[in-house]
Amino acid sequence: MGAVLVFRDKKVKEGLIIELVVWELDAPLSGSSHPFKYRLFCGSLETGTCLVRYDNERGKGDHRHVADEEQPYQFTSLEVLFADFEKDVREAMKK
Repeated sequence: MGAVLVFRDKKVKEGLIIELVVWELDAPLSGSSHPFKYRLFCGSLETGTCLVRYDNERGKGDHRHVADEEQPYQFTSLEVLFADFEKDVREAMKK
């Protein structure tokens, strides 16, 4: 089957670019326990600076970047992933 695109969305609003991309894989990436590869990004449209990013990469597993800090992320479902990302974006917009 290979990688199948599950979800893709890109929005520009309030000076931010928000891009969500999720693929379903045949098997989990090394470091992850689920069959999804994802990249959720929120950054400044003007400077390109990353405010919030959730992603998983081979060997590194699920993690999130908030400002300049990288933290492990416990993936439970796509719904929770999207909700957690949205919460962090709202928090970042307050700063």
